[in-house]
Formats: sequence, C-alpha cells, structure tokens
Amino acid sequence: MILLRSVTFYLYLGLVTLVISLVLVLVGPFLSGEKRDRLGNTWGRAVIRGLGIICGLRYRVQGLERLSQPGNAVVLANHQSAWETIALRGLLPPNQSWVLKRELLSIPFFGWGLAMFRPIAIDRGNPNQALRQVLKQGVSALKEGKWMVVFPEGTRAAPGEERRYGASGAMLAKKSGIPVIPVAHNAGLFWRRNGLRKYPGTIEMVVGEPIDTSAKSAQEIMMVVEQWIRGELEKMPQGADSTPDS
Repeated sequence: MILLRSVTFYLYLGLVTLVISLVLVLVGPFLSGEKRDRLGNTWGRAVIRGLGIICGLRYRVQGLERLSQPGNAVVLANHQSAWETIALRGLLPPNQSWVLKRELLSIPFFGWGLAMFRPIAIDRGNPNQALRQVLKQGVSALKEGKWMVVFPEGTRAAPGEERRYGASGAMLAKKSGIPVIPVAHNAGLFWRRNGLRKYPGTIEMVVGEPIDTSAKSAQEIMMVVEQWIRGELEKMPQGADSTPDS
C-alpha cells in the first residue's frame, strides 16, 4: 500500500509540476516578479498538501511565525530529502532566492520553470567560483528584499548522519548584515534521500529565533547554527530505531 501511494504521489507531483512549469514558461515573462513568486508558493503548498492526502505524510512546524517577521533573512536548514526544498518554497514568504546546483535548470519543464525565479545556480565542481557567485548574487538578492535559502551541508544527509557544514550561507549573511534563521527537521525519516516510498507520519520542523549577525564572524554564526540544528535534531526521532515500518 505504501508503494502504491508513493507512486500515485509521484504522478500527482509530476502533474502539478508540469502545470505550474508550463504557466511559468508561457506566461511568466509577462508577469511581475511577485506573481511568479506566488506561483512558486502555490506549487510548494499544493505538493505538500497532496503528500498528506495521498501518503498520509504530514508536518508540524514550531516557530512558523518567525518566517513572517518584518524584513528578510538567510534561512539555513539541514538537508535530508527533497521534502524541505518543497516545503520551504511553500512556507516562506514568496519573495525568495535559492542556491542550487546548475544541473537542475536542465530538467525539462521543471528546470525551465525554476529558471523563472532567477535562482543562484552554481557549479558544485568549482567550489571557489561557486562561493564567489553566491556572495555576489546573494548580496544583490538580499538587498532586493529576497529571502535566501541555503543548505549548509551542501548535499542530503541521512537521519543520524553528520556532514560538515559549509560557511557560505553565514558569510553571505555577515556580508549583507542580514539575520540568519536556522531550521531543523527530520523529513529524511519519512522521505528518504534515495527511496521511492513515502512513509506516513508527521515530519517535525522547528524554526529557530533570528540570529543577529552584526557582532559575530561568519565562523561564529555557522557554529551557532550548527549547534542549534544538531541540538534540535537530538530531540526528534532520527535513527534506525525510529524508522517507520516498510
């Protein structure tokens, strides 16, 4: 039953993505940036709502009100699955800019629609150039009032797996003078990074208090964020003993 529901969800995901992407590609160039951004939020919310209905996989957010604070922020979240990329697109204010790998823009329809949001598309094979690009384009986006989303781990990590946190997001926040908002979740327990099945349950997400970056170095900011995220993850189900039955 879980497999059947998961396949049904992927069909739904493909349909929603195709429809929104076609609208963005065909009509997006004639729309304002605000309207394009709202289409992105519509996509994210439709997908996570469908996930709950089809697969019984829902979510609970603590501190959601911190994402509607005055002004913008750099959101630094742990990365376990594709769920958080979809959920944050739907939950954050519409005016967003994402750091993502350039290859995503080549995906038919999805990548074409994604390009309409002017993301910071980096070449992960050239980390020095990628960092310069993130800092240059990211500062510009933040000055425009956009919310930035960065996953410091760079790639998805399974629940319980620890990866080194990169400092690019913290450097960007420090250079811009914009606060950081940390986010922790256990989505990988239910939506595994390389798995087809989507297990029923409730994903826990915690949105932390904004971190003032003015009196801290980028390294200190990243240390605070990493310690906070790891501390929150320790409070959530993460390991094999808590994995849903297959």
